[in-house]
Amino acid sequence: MTINQKTHFCIECREKNTYHIRPVKTKKVIRDKEYEFIIYEAVCNACGATMNVPGLMDYNAKQIDNQYRQKEHIVSVEDICNLLRIYRMGKAPLSMALGFGEITVTRYLSGQVPSKEYSDVVRNALESPDYMIKKLEENIEKVGPTAYDKAKKAAEELKQIFHLSPKMLTVISYIFKKAEEVTPLALQKMLYYVQGIYMAVIGKEMFEEDCEAWAHGPVYPRVYEVFRTFKFNPIEDDRFAMFQNRFMELSADEKKVIDAVIDSFGMYSGKTLEKITHKETPWQEARVGCLPEETSNVVIPKSAIKEYFSKLLLEYKIDEARELREYIMIQLTQ
Repeated sequence: MTINQKTHFCIECREKNTYHIRPVKTKKVIRDKEYEFIIYEAVCNACGATMNVPGLMDYNAKQIDNQYRQKEHIVSVEDICNLLRIYRMGKAPLSMALGFGEITVTRYLSGQVPSKEYSDVVRNALESPDYMIKKLEENIEKVGPTAYDKAKKAAEELKQIFHLSPKMLTVISYIFKKAEEVTPLALQKMLYYVQGIYMAVIGKEMFEEDCEAWAHGPVYPRVYEVFRTFKFNPIEDDRFAMFQNRFMELSADEKKVIDAVIDSFGMYSGKTLEKITHKETPWQEARVGCLPEETSNVVIPKSAIKEYFSKLLLEYKIDEARELREYIMIQLTQ
C-alpha cells in the first residue's frame, strides 16, 4: 500500500518521524465466525512504535471488508456497479429485477454486505445473461417496460460473447485487466501470440478456437464479431467485467505466458503487430495463392503455429517479456 504522508508525529518520541508500513495479521469475529485478515500498520523508523497515521484506519477497514467478501464468496461493490453498467439499469429497477426490495441495491452500494443468498443472485446475474433474462421475466411487472426493454436487449447482446470458449473469455478479460489500452486488431494478434507461445512452452493449446489467415494477419473470427463495432478504437467493454472472477482459474503457467505477451507485444499498435505476423511462416503459408488484400478464411493450423513457436523457443525464452521484446525488435528491423 502507499501512504502519501512521509512523516507523522510519534507519541513515543514526541516528535515527527518518518515511518514505514508493514503487514500484520489480525483476527476478528464476524457473524459468530472467526476470521484472520491481513491489515497494515505504520511503524516509527526511530523507535519502532506503531503510529496512528491518518487514513490508515479507513484503509484497513476496506481491506477487511474486501477479504471477508473473498473468503465468503460475497460480491463486491464493484461487482454491483458492473451489473448496473452491463444491463444499463438504475439502482431501483435492478433491485426489483433481481427480486429484492426497491432500495436493497442502494444499500449494497453504500457498503452493506449482502447475505450469501442475495450475493449469489447478483453473481448469477453477472455471470449469465440467461439467468438475468429469467429474473427479468419473473419480475417484469415490478421493473417497468422501459427498464425491462433496455436490460433484455443488453442481455441478448451478451449472448454472442458466450459463443467463445470459457478459456478464451478468461484470457481476453485478463488482457483487458492488465493492459492499458487494446484495440480489436491488437487483441487479435496478442491472442495469437498467447496461443503460439503457450503451445510451444507447455505443449498444448491455451484455448480451442482456430484462427484464420485474413489479409491483416491472424484473426479469430468469433472474437472479431464480438468487437467489430469498436473498429480501430480502443476497446472499452464493461461486459468483460463479468469474467474477472474467473482469473483464479488461470494457472501460473497460463498467467506467465499472457503477462509476457502483454509486456512485450502489448507495447505496440495493432498495425505494428500485423506487420510482424506477416513475416512469420504460419500466416504466410496459409495465404499462399492469395492477393495482398484478398479475403480468405483459411485456418492457420495449430500444428503450424506450434511448430513455428517451438523453433523460436530454441533461440529465445519466449515466455519472458525481455526475450520477446528482443524478437520483436529483430522482426521490425529486418
